[in-house]
Amino acid sequence: MAVPAHMPPNSTPKSLGRRIAQILIIASLVFIGAMWFYAFVFAPKESINKIKDEQWAQRSQVRCEQAIGERYALMDLNRVDKKDPTSLAIRADLVDKATDALERMVDDLAVDTPNDPKGQALVPMWIADYRTYLQDRRDYVREMRQGRLPIFAETQVDRVPVSERIGKFARENRMRACQPPVDLVT
Repeated sequence: MAVPAHMPPNSTPKSLGRRIAQILIIASLVFIGAMWFYAFVFAPKESINKIKDEQWAQRSQVRCEQAIGERYALMDLNRVDKKDPTSLAIRADLVDKATDALERMVDDLAVDTPNDPKGQALVPMWIADYRTYLQDRRDYVREMRQGRLPIFAETQVDRVPVSERIGKFARENRMRACQPPVDLVT
């Protein structure tokens, strides 16, 4: 077989194609390795939810712990009979009181502003998400007062339950007590 003039001697089209494929595979592996090296060594590790005002987060944690205490005092472990209007009314009253405690907590958190720009930008959005969650709880109570015990349905934001957004912000700022309660999960 004759070797074309543009090919080096001792080279065939098959070996040249194989060589190019090897070079592409090696280049791809080097690129992937470099990407992971950057991700583990140089990429920023800070969460987009993390704010710098740690004192605000500590104050918020304390206030949220107080709200947990208020809700804990309301605990009633009696079963709810879905067909008994009285049972549903009692449950609705308890959920309303627990939501009132959460609402007071959110109101207190809303007036205490973080001192860093990122916190000043993120906390109002977090508070707005919390207020949406509180409205979802109020809607749930309204359903119970109409004689139904539905599954608690909360608002989705970007296909994520609003409580997950609230909880993620709270966890990432070391305010675990500020996560939404799971008292309506059945």
